[in-house]
Amino acid sequence: MTAVLCRHFGLKHIEIAEDIASDTFLKASEHWAMNGVPDNPAAWLYTVAKNKTKDYFKHISVFETQIRPALKPGEHEKEKELEFSDQIIADSQLAMIFTVCNPNNPPEGQICLALQILCGFSVEEIANAFLTKKETIKKRLQRARTNLRNDNFRIRLISETEIRSRLDTVLKTLYLLFNEGYFSKTNNQLIRKELCSEAVRLALLLTENLLTDTPQTNALLALMCFQSSRLEARTNHKGETVLFEAQDKSLWDKSLIEKGNYYLVNATNGNEISTYHLEAGIAYWHTASTGEKKWPHILQLYNQLILIEYSQITALNRIFAFAQVYGREKAIPEAEKLNLSESNYYHELLGYLYAELDIDKAVDHYKQAINLTRSKTEKQTLSKEIERLKEKNGR
Repeated sequence: MTAVLCRHFGLKHIEIAEDIASDTFLKASEHWAMNGVPDNPAAWLYTVAKNKTKDYFKHISVFETQIRPALKPGEHEKEKELEFSDQIIADSQLAMIFTVCNPNNPPEGQICLALQILCGFSVEEIANAFLTKKETIKKRLQRARTNLRNDNFRIRLISETEIRSRLDTVLKTLYLLFNEGYFSKTNNQLIRKELCSEAVRLALLLTENLLTDTPQTNALLALMCFQSSRLEARTNHKGETVLFEAQDKSLWDKSLIEKGNYYLVNATNGNEISTYHLEAGIAYWHTASTGEKKWPHILQLYNQLILIEYSQITALNRIFAFAQVYGREKAIPEAEKLNLSESNYYHELLGYLYAELDIDKAVDHYKQAINLTRSKTEKQTLSKEIERLKEKNGR
């Protein structure tokens, strides 16, 4: 909705489009609570948004004094009728993704802005995705929005060169969007399926466009499909985390695994191996029914991934795979070399590694992880594991 409205207002006045979209959903929450959800909710929302836009053009003097003079002759007349057809919505979203990811802003600013505008992320959610402070994100967003307003960007068709130069940032944005859904650090929810679904939908849009249907795009979509296939099995009926080894494989979505295989094959139509290729390969082996034979392949892929793009999470995941291949005892010194004492994931990993070797140390690490995480669901899962270990130890 915001993307289509910005075709009329231009990104210089993006706040107007966002306000109309917000008002539309506010009206829906009030009207639907009294009268029930309409048969076609999307059509109802778009109709209200269209009417609110018409009212704005009629009654708000800002349009006459600030926007109209900036429009080129005939431009307003050409776009006077606001439409929300499927094609316009898809085209607007795709165009807006690439317009927001503008090189006039640094990459971090582009991604922050895209996550907020296109994905509805809060400042806290963006801060979690970047593992940084909220104040830092607020400053990035303010600078990025100012740059867009000052340059008066409009949603439009952009050149092939511009698309190719911005695609990496767009893919990174979708990657972070999916990750926040797959392992959420906010709202006391471990999984936010709506974010995973939105990331997949936007990635599909990219594969349907000749200029953006690249091996990297297909690799990212393959990764999303493989990961999404296990969403139903990652929590139990109480909302508690179910570790990979204990997941009910009958709950895995085989159709999504097949789609993952399809897009992974498509991703091989080139010579480049990206981080998305390697992560999709890791996710593929997780869904493959090869038992313990899969872990050497997974470890090999992590070894390649960490050389291309180091991150704390990749390093910790690699240690987990290392433990599956060489045993927990050999993995412990490898993990301790990382010395990520401020990370809850680090202590969770050490808790897991010590669980069969030294229960007291395992419990101590799990307690440190509980103190470091902000996720209520994660705290509950770790507390449950501590109780299990204490019972095992006869306490």
